[in-house]
Amino acid sequence: MGLLELKNIAVFASGRGSNFLAVLRQIERGKIDGRVVCVISDHVRPPVFEIAGKHGIPTHWVNRKQFSNAADYAEFMLNLLENYRADLVLLAGYLKLIPTPVVRRYRYAMINIHPALLPNFGGKGFYGEKVHRAVIESGVKITGVTVHFVDEHYDRGAVIAQEKVAVEPEDTPETLAKRVLKVEHRLLPKVVGAFCDDQIKVLENGKVVWN
Repeated sequence: MGLLELKNIAVFASGRGSNFLAVLRQIERGKIDGRVVCVISDHVRPPVFEIAGKHGIPTHWVNRKQFSNAADYAEFMLNLLENYRADLVLLAGYLKLIPTPVVRRYRYAMINIHPALLPNFGGKGFYGEKVHRAVIESGVKITGVTVHFVDEHYDRGAVIAQEKVAVEPEDTPETLAKRVLKVEHRLLPKVVGAFCDDQIKVLENGKVVWN
């Protein structure tokens, strides 16, 4: 694809940004026809900003507490994304609920990754180690990774792709997290690449198909 056809990707991240880095590496290797145009975080100086800075990517701190009301918060976020002409909004370890007007503007163009097989172990409060601890305590033998479109609720949007990960008898939340993260780093770039190549479609019934 030519340079003008690359998809503009805006990344939202709250923490260290390992999934963002996994996508960025595939972009740099020419495996994804997109470019990261900005990184947005709800934290002032998250580790992910260091990664972005090393690659010359603009960063923005956007937090609900900066605004007097929800409408101004949503409007600022929308304007920011539109200024960057974002084609895809990628949530890579972002822990806040995206404002409804932003979700509606980027319906089926906003992707999140979750470290479990949704709809299990998802929803408000289920993130990071909390997910893996709940998985182990439940006694299930299989967990995994879900990449899905974002809607107005935590972890309830249409599923794009899932991959299973076995839960071993000796697993701790830390050991399980490491194995799940390896899958995240492989699956998310694959989905982002497919999106940028217009290979992912959503049918009228809400089902996601790959061309």
